[in-house]
Amino acid sequence: MKKMRKVLSVACIGMLLATALTGCGGDKKGSGDTIKIGGNLEMTGGSASYGKSAQNGIKLAIDAANANGGVLGKKIEFVVADNKSEAAEATNAMQKLIAQDKVIAVIGPNLSSASIAATSINTSAKVLAITPMGTNPNVTVDKDGKTKDFMFRACFIDPFQGTVMATFAKDKVNAKNVAILVDNSSDYAKGLAQFFKEAFTKGGGKIVAEESYLQKDTDFKATLTKIKASNPDMIYVPGYYQEVGMIVKQAREMGLNVPMAGGDGWDSAKLPEIAGKAALNNTYFSSLYSPDDDSKLNKDFVAAYQKAYNEKPDVFAALAYDSALLVINAIKSANALDTVKIKDAMAKTAGFSGVSGNVTFNEQHNPVKSAVIIEYKDGAQVFKTKINP
Repeated sequence: MKKMRKVLSVACIGMLLATALTGCGGDKKGSGDTIKIGGNLEMTGGSASYGKSAQNGIKLAIDAANANGGVLGKKIEFVVADNKSEAAEATNAMQKLIAQDKVIAVIGPNLSSASIAATSINTSAKVLAITPMGTNPNVTVDKDGKTKDFMFRACFIDPFQGTVMATFAKDKVNAKNVAILVDNSSDYAKGLAQFFKEAFTKGGGKIVAEESYLQKDTDFKATLTKIKASNPDMIYVPGYYQEVGMIVKQAREMGLNVPMAGGDGWDSAKLPEIAGKAALNNTYFSSLYSPDDDSKLNKDFVAAYQKAYNEKPDVFAALAYDSALLVINAIKSANALDTVKIKDAMAKTAGFSGVSGNVTFNEQHNPVKSAVIIEYKDGAQVFKTKINP
């Protein structure tokens, strides 16, 4: 309860401060020779890998835009606020970017819980935000199903991701009995688990065990012992790489060698380091992006990213790169620095080509996109298959 009160109190303070900004949408934030785009990112904390990849992708897009003259005759300045991988801090970061740094748009957070917590701030201030990887449906719609006007996402939503992996489990893994191990402190993980369960059981599969853990847990042996006793054909773990790595490692140490699968939260270069390369064999995850996509746009992106950072881009880098391109395109389409006009232009985006696929926003500000299944082989990610919507 103490943690909940802290989150609520921070959010309430943020809402009061943001309310003071209501009506500030306009050209004021783009005065001078530069315009500012903010990054509400996970630079520290448990999901720092995501934020750092996103920062790299955004910088690459903005640097390219500036090299080509910027946007509307102005150079773009990228301002990052660290949300520390926490929902309450994401609210503070959003407030800082808008009230103090005077950004005209925000990219991030990546995490669904943080995006849901922070969106009241940018909405009150009439400044659009786009989450590269916040897949929970509630990121862009409220509890009544109404679209949040100033919130967008560059990724598909959890229902599709959960359904895709349920189909993969049934048709490719030939799993009939699946155990689910979910992060109970994450809206993202609980959403994927719910939609996976619905789709898998609807297709005739059986959920033989449902267990949970919390972020920052490190010992999963007791829980895995219960799961092992249920004799599953596959284990679905829709969490983030920090805990997933330890879960996979401990499962293999216990002789639990069945296929394991999850969502895009697995996509981090840190995962093989935590789990061990061999332990990750026979594991899969759903994602929005593969650097092995052979489109020219993606090949150029991968080459530029490798030149800049000496590594291949992960999904967080790619979706953040696309998010930055979408923001820049919206500013150009609006032909103004008025934040409301930029939001309106973003909502009308149709057929926009990004490295993760073409983007057309629906009425709920969700793009309709394909998904890919990635397999780990000796610690390396290998493209497995592609699932279209």
